[in-house]
Amino acid sequence: MTITPGVDAPTWPAEFADRYRAAGHWRGETFGGMLRERAAAHPDRIALIDPAPERRTWTYRELDERVDRLAAGFAARGIGRGDRVVLQLPNIGEFVEVVFALFRIGALPVYALPAHRAAEIGYFCAFTEAVAYVIPDRHAGFDHRTLASEIQATTPTLKLVFVVGDPGEHTPLADVPRDPDRPLPGPEPHELAFLQLSGGTTGVPKLIPRTHDDYLYSIRGSDEICGVTADTRFLVVLPAAHNFPMSSPGWLGALHAGGTVVMCPRPDPATAFPLVERERITMTGLVPPLALLWTDAALTSGHDLSSLDLLLVGGAKYSEQAARRLEPALGCRLMQVFGMAEGLVCYTRLDDDRETVVTTQGLPISPDDEIRIVDDTGADVPDGAFGHLLTRGPYTIRGYWRAPEHDARSFTEDGFYRTGDIVRRVPSGHLVVEGRAKDQINRGGEKIAPEEVENAVLAHPSVHDVSVVAVPDEYLGERTLAYVIPRAGAAPLKAAEIRRFVRERGLAAYKVPDLVEFVPAFPRTGVGKTSKKAQRSTATPKSIPTTPTPVRAPQSSPPQSSPSESDVSGSD
Repeated sequence: MTITPGVDAPTWPAEFADRYRAAGHWRGETFGGMLRERAAAHPDRIALIDPAPERRTWTYRELDERVDRLAAGFAARGIGRGDRVVLQLPNIGEFVEVVFALFRIGALPVYALPAHRAAEIGYFCAFTEAVAYVIPDRHAGFDHRTLASEIQATTPTLKLVFVVGDPGEHTPLADVPRDPDRPLPGPEPHELAFLQLSGGTTGVPKLIPRTHDDYLYSIRGSDEICGVTADTRFLVVLPAAHNFPMSSPGWLGALHAGGTVVMCPRPDPATAFPLVERERITMTGLVPPLALLWTDAALTSGHDLSSLDLLLVGGAKYSEQAARRLEPALGCRLMQVFGMAEGLVCYTRLDDDRETVVTTQGLPISPDDEIRIVDDTGADVPDGAFGHLLTRGPYTIRGYWRAPEHDARSFTEDGFYRTGDIVRRVPSGHLVVEGRAKDQINRGGEKIAPEEVENAVLAHPSVHDVSVVAVPDEYLGERTLAYVIPRAGAAPLKAAEIRRFVRERGLAAYKVPDLVEFVPAFPRTGVGKTSKKAQRSTATPKSIPTTPTPVRAPQSSPPQSSPSESDVSGSD
């Protein structure tokens, strides 16, 4: 289970690493060391607040001490430097404790989302040879302990399951901490800090290896651009394991600046607005469908949202019309964010004029972020023309975790990452995002690989063939439409039956097709392949019901045409 640098995770060539260190981008810091320094500098400042079900607070000293004790407990149970630990916790204080405890011993969190089920978790545990899995007992009506038992039975390396709450047959996380009896060796700054999930069009996500040095640089840059200080109170609305709420500037950015992180258990206004008022939240980040929901709700809300100064919107394309409505409704500034877990992050700036903020997706963090916009042949296009976005830089990876075949397709020979995005550059240098070049579906910030959903539907005995494409949606940006060809002679199928079948196959709720249409045949290309381009062209907005049914409506749910928690945060 050892990690071989440059093989498991391709690294930056020496000339680039030397350049980034000389420029001061990579400073030889680790996340564990960062928290230790903040605790020494301001031990009594509140670092973390978990409001549900009862309000709990951690000062920087308390968080640092709890992390030390948890790290010692993990080490005593055999978790060591380089070991992989799949982490699947909702937005609770223990999420932050576990992450920093693993950072401190040099073990690698593998970030799973609360909505992931057997198909995804089984893959993550097996592929990374995970030694441990950290879960809640139950969340959003789902018993994670049963899933953990099933995964553990089929994954030889998975020896430990830690549970927040009632452990069942597993180990309660509360029993793990112990007093450290010796300093832990910890990782080196150039070593991996964690493995993150990438979207994709070919099935389960690829794993993104991030180092302490490169990720901390992106966080420092984000803090500077967004004006994060010790007075910042950041509300974690989206799932804490996502790249956006973690580092743009996210909860890690708030802790890096000595600010306060407040966990939000649900993203809907009925939950979030009271927290904004009570905790005097100054900053948060939302995906476009949530931003639309918050914008509408703020017009009639009786909650005091005046503390909210900056709202970042990213994770999917934010329409100009929606962007223009946000600031007047919420009374705060808007900053658009465009980026990817593989690296590059762009922000509009605090001193940008309003037209730039509502019509572009920003400038890169770093002066050493190299951007190329090319046509289908790989030739650079002139400024103002749309093309494929390629990038490389001090916090953009040079390859995925143990995925040389993906790397050959996703990276150029000289190290540029092929993002799959279609963009253009305006005279100011800001990027405008047109969309995705791939078939990947971006459902409110959650990336869905059509092939994975198609494979699940194809397992139904009455299905002959299936093709999953995106259809435009006012709130989510895109929803999923499954074109299904029934098997000849089979009993008649209904859309609800297909959706229920996919859910029962163990896929996350947000991957269940929103729409199902039964057709006798698919359009074909000249060489006989299914033409998804033709399918998308006929899947117009008028194909979508006026009131689309969400996967699962949350408590205190908004109108059905608004996104539910499962629509925007991946919760089941």
